[in-house]
Amino acid sequence: MNTSKPLTCFALSTENHIAHLVLNKPEAMNTMHPTFWRELDEVLTQLHKDNAARVLVISSTGKHFSAGMALDTFSGAITMADESPEGRAAMFDSLTDMQATFTKLETLRIPVVVAIQGGCVGGAVDLVTACCIRYATADAFFCIQEINIGMVADVGTLQRLPKLIPLAVVKELAYTGRRMSAQKAQGYGLVNEVFDTPEATLAAAMQCATEIAAKPPVAIWGTKQVIHYTRDHSVDDSLKQMGWIQGAIWSNRHVMEAVGAMKGKRAADFPALSPLRDFRDLG
Repeated sequence: MNTSKPLTCFALSTENHIAHLVLNKPEAMNTMHPTFWRELDEVLTQLHKDNAARVLVISSTGKHFSAGMALDTFSGAITMADESPEGRAAMFDSLTDMQATFTKLETLRIPVVVAIQGGCVGGAVDLVTACCIRYATADAFFCIQEINIGMVADVGTLQRLPKLIPLAVVKELAYTGRRMSAQKAQGYGLVNEVFDTPEATLAAAMQCATEIAAKPPVAIWGTKQVIHYTRDHSVDDSLKQMGWIQGAIWSNRHVMEAVGAMKGKRAADFPALSPLRDFRDLG
């Protein structure tokens, strides 16, 4: 995958159908500022359109995964105009735009696996809760930092975290701003597995991604659609949606190829998802 401009906050590579996006501003603890947000949005938009990658791995550099929103941005480019109802109303649209970037992780056509080391703070919790699978180092911790700086977490943590861990735990973290260790996060189900080092954590994420990339991309797409729909709907509605998805993407060839590959102890060969083209770009 090629981005239109060089990235300054990230490094991106794609190999063996695995896209690897690395937060690469360790000197700034990988904090989030307008450039971070813009580049992440552009990368996710392009990954969604392309079909080279079958899974996305996100990792980071330095001591901490990310310290969240860069505090100086609150007095700069994104200062909220709270002097009038009109200015406060404009916060809605600005916030919706920011929320949409992390939602792209959740709605991406491919699964997202994240390797977390050190601090995962504030906006970083918003980011990782929108991912599919989370691995962490033993020294990792999670903190809903927003309450510590006088505000409500507003880019997805309070909406997604209650669907991942017990509600009372979410309330404790959100009300107090306490840190939750990787071990507790694993016990609650937020983290899939904990490893001793960042290298081992990333290796586990890559191994998981390799296994996902070996499966039929359209079946992985369907599985992600069904899991997310089921999370937010009744069993009856979800079973109906399951029927519609299966009826839309079923492939005898894929099933026979998968079975044949298992019997022959070989790698299966499946077609990629079709690339997407924006309607406005046609013609």
